Amino acid sequence: MSENVVYVGNKSPMHYVLAVMIQFNRGSDKVVLKARGRAISRAVDVAEIVKNQFLPGQVESSVTIGTEEVGEGDQKRNVSTIEIVLTKKE
Repeated sequence: MSENVVYVGNKSPMHYVLAVMIQFNRGSDKVVLKARGRAISRAVDVAEIVKNQFLPGQVESSVTIGTEEVGEGDQKRNVSTIEIVLTKKE
């Protein structure tokens, strides 16, 4: 598991903003936010808070979306995923 990946779940967005800021302050040039299902909107909020409030004009983002199959047998279902890559500008 890569150090600069932040998995977004059910905590408040500020928990994840803090995790992203810690990664940037440790010298990372790139931090990846990953989320599935209902946490996708929270991941987008985290990215926007970092970009607009904590590091305005210093961060670029790229987004990848997809679908994962979760569960087994009759319990199989598709879950949406998002990966937001935050990169510090040079």
